Amino acid sequence: MRNKLAGKYTGNSESSRYFARNPEARRKKNAYNKRYHATEERKNYRAELNAANRRMGSEGDGKDVSHTRGGRMVLEGASTNRARNGKGGRRLL
Repeated sequence: MRNKLAGKYTGNSESSRYFARNPEARRKKNAYNKRYHATEERKNYRAELNAANRRMGSEGDGKDVSHTRGGRMVLEGASTNRARNGKGGRRLL
């Protein structure tokens, strides 16, 4: 079943509400993101992460490849990995 909210901007975060009220700002941000993520640096970064995912065999098992503070990559539960830095990447403590 398809997510009915996919493609809709219904988030409750401050930035989500801002972009819902300012469509021109959203267009500018999306244009910037498109250019940024098309750079060779970002493509290489994604390729490296995808290779690590395949190498560590984490596909379909609910695990993420997590970056440690020391720069290593380890398998970790997706929920734990994504929750660590809090909403919007902000640390909770």
